[in-house]
Formats: sequence, C-alpha cells, structure tokens
Amino acid sequence: MTGKISSKIFYTLLVAWGVITVIFFLFNVLPGDPARMMLGQRADLRNIEIINKELGLDKPLYIQYFRYLNDISFLSAHQTKNTDSFFFLDKDKYGKTIKILHLKKGFTIVLKKPWLGRSFQSNRPVGKMLAEALPNSLILAFFAILLAFVLGNFLGILAALKKDKLFDRLAIFISTLGMSLPSFFAAILIGWLFAWKLGDITQLNLTGNLYEVDDYGRGVVPVYKNLILPAITLGIRPLSVVVQLSRSSMLEVLHQDYVRTAFAKGLSYSRVIVVHAFRNALNPVVTAISGWFAGMLAGVVFVEYIFGWKGLGYMIVNALNFYDMPVVLGTVLTIAMVFVLVNLLVDMIYVLLDPRLRK
Repeated sequence: MTGKISSKIFYTLLVAWGVITVIFFLFNVLPGDPARMMLGQRADLRNIEIINKELGLDKPLYIQYFRYLNDISFLSAHQTKNTDSFFFLDKDKYGKTIKILHLKKGFTIVLKKPWLGRSFQSNRPVGKMLAEALPNSLILAFFAILLAFVLGNFLGILAALKKDKLFDRLAIFISTLGMSLPSFFAAILIGWLFAWKLGDITQLNLTGNLYEVDDYGRGVVPVYKNLILPAITLGIRPLSVVVQLSRSSMLEVLHQDYVRTAFAKGLSYSRVIVVHAFRNALNPVVTAISGWFAGMLAGVVFVEYIFGWKGLGYMIVNALNFYDMPVVLGTVLTIAMVFVLVNLLVDMIYVLLDPRLRK
C-alpha cells in the first residue's frame, strides 16, 4: 500500500510540475510590458531597465523559468555570499527560512514559503492576497457542494422511488436544464430575480461579501445572507448531476438481491430504503462530488464577480482588467494546485478503502 501511495504522490508531483511549466510559458508569451504597467506615466528607459533588472526580466526566458521554480517551491537552493548571484537569498521576499542542507561554494538548501511575486498595481505580495481570497472561495465552494449533495440526493432518491410518475419526469427535466445552464447566465438570472425583483421579500443583496463593515459602528461583521445566492448559483450544475446519479444508482440498487432479501424478511419499506439501499447508492455520488469540489474553484470566476464575492474569481477578473500578471499567474496556479491536490487525496482514499487497489 505504501508503494501505491508513493507512486501516486510521484505522479502528482509530475503533473504539478507540468502545470507550472505550461502556465509559466503561456503567460510569458502574452503581450505587454510589466515595467511600463508598474511605472505608468513615469515610464522612461532608465526606470524600465531598473524594474526589469529587479524583476529578473532582463534575463533569458529559461533563467526566468528556473528562478520561478526556485521561488514557488518549498525547498530551494540559494547562495548567501554573492549578492549579484542568481541564487542569492533575498530574505525580504522569503522571510524566515529553515536550513536543510549546506552544499559547497556557499549553496544551501532551505525550507521556505513559496514566493509568487508582488502585484504590479498594489505592490502587495501575491501570496498574502491569495491567503485573503482563498478562504472565501473555499467557503463558497463548500456550501455549494453541500447544497448539491443534500438536496440532490433527496430529489434523486425520491425520483427513483416514484419512477415514471410526474415528480420523476419533472426532476429529470429540471436536472437536465440545470446541467445545460451556464454559470454566468444563472448568476445574472438568479441575482436579477431574487435580489432585484423580489429583493423586498427575500431581503437578499445583489452583491456583498461574507464579512462587511457594519453601518452601526460594530466593525467587521459576518453577513451570512450574502452567501445564499452565489452558493445556489454555483451549486446548480453539481446538484443536477447528483440528482441524475443518485436516481440511477438507487434504481440499480433496488434491483439487487440483498434488497429483495430484506423485503422478504419482512423489514419495513422505510428501513430497507434508508439502511440498505441508500448507503450503497451513495458510492457514485461521493465520487462525483469529490471531482466537482475541485472543479468549482474554476467556475467561481463569473459567479464571484457578478455577486461581488471577494474570492479568487473576483481577484483574477480585477487583475485581468489591469493586466496584473503576477496576481493572474498566482491565482491560476493556486486553482490548478488545489485541483491536483484534491485528486491526489481522492486517489489515496480509494487506495485505503478498496483492498483491490493496494496490490
């Protein structure tokens, strides 16, 4: 089992390296001059040269690539003696470091926090900006997937128990419609209906974050109702998938021999459904939910921006408007890494739960 898990971790690291490489070279072929964006109207050749040297943009692309890998990794090789060296350890960037191994010629392997650069617009470290935005996106994704799991299973199982009746046909139609509905259109439609037209009844805001400054001087307070509309919007597509999966899985389970045996023993209908059928019908749903949770971080871009929810999606759209490439690069990389890590976690859980995968 240890070998199986180790191989999955190794392949995950390879995938992460490939993702980092593709993202880096894609963003470096885009047009635009970071130095001119940072300097604005003060841009002149002398200042541009200074900024390019400070950012390492005057180096060949392959050197920039290795420097980027050195910056974003937790383990990095650095040289502490020569300030002009490419591997010079800049403590202003990395902060506190832990020495792991000392090599020849002043090279040291250190453990540090990843460095994603500074924003061209605000000059703030991108890592700190991501640390502020990521929890909001994770909270939104969690409640959206929770809504999809609970309500989707309820509707799907109820549709299976009422097969070919009106409720079943209506559930299939609505779930099919939900799967074909784009997130940006759903966000506009739901916001317009429940926050604009029915706002006096629902008391929901069209835009807002989880924590906002209170008008009565109580400081920053949580506003939980701002979570409702974006969570519903983001959860529509996975909810539709869960309805279809749970319905199909329950129909398949109801025809299994152990369910017939349970009925033959005289067990009540509700006990057979809840205790025997429902638990076994959840397996494909759990598999689908694990993949959807990681994929949701990619789908939050339009939803967060439309509802003013200040997460990764909101941040990346603002960064694109100002061509703030360090922020865009860091955000895309973070979403990709979350997706890779969630897939690794799911694979490891499968190995632990299924004895056949341990061989």
